[in-house]
Amino acid sequence: MAACNAAETLLVHESLLSTVWPKVASALMDQSISLRCDTKTLDAISSHPSAEQFVIASTSSDYTTEFLGPTLAVLTVPSVGEAIKHINSHSSHHTDSIVTESEESMGLWCRGLDSANCFVNASTRFADGTRYGLGTEVGISTGKTHARGPVGLDGLVIYKYMMRSKKADGSLIADHEQNGGGYTHKDISREKAPF
Repeated sequence: MAACNAAETLLVHESLLSTVWPKVASALMDQSISLRCDTKTLDAISSHPSAEQFVIASTSSDYTTEFLGPTLAVLTVPSVGEAIKHINSHSSHHTDSIVTESEESMGLWCRGLDSANCFVNASTRFADGTRYGLGTEVGISTGKTHARGPVGLDGLVIYKYMMRSKKADGSLIADHEQNGGGYTHKDISREKAPF
């Protein structure tokens, strides 16, 4: 089963190549996940007994591919900043997550990514309209206008603003500002328009 919020690329900080990465790679291979690795991540796990079956060298196109199956592209990065640059250049801008203990990295991640969903220490599978309280998800938008991220029914509708002056000769914005009046807003009944 494929999911729009499934992981396609794993970026590994170079300081983790000999410690955390081999354990993660082993767990992935135990689940029959194929790994398409850059030179550094490939070298770090080449002696693993399952490497011959599940690991191949990556190509540049692997980092922009939606595999639609149990395949993961893996790339070494020297910093969070480089990870952000890679993602902003190569991702779908749907959902991206970082696993870190660094508060500084968390902040850089969320402010630096141009993605609809930016997660910290959480599964990308949380990117779902129902989980966000939007009701049934009817779409996803990675654009920057109107709806962005999981889209529920409210995200598909456009708004129409209606205003009615209660003054006989109409209202001017200057009149309102000079009198110091406050703005009032209220939802209009769907059954009966106010005029």
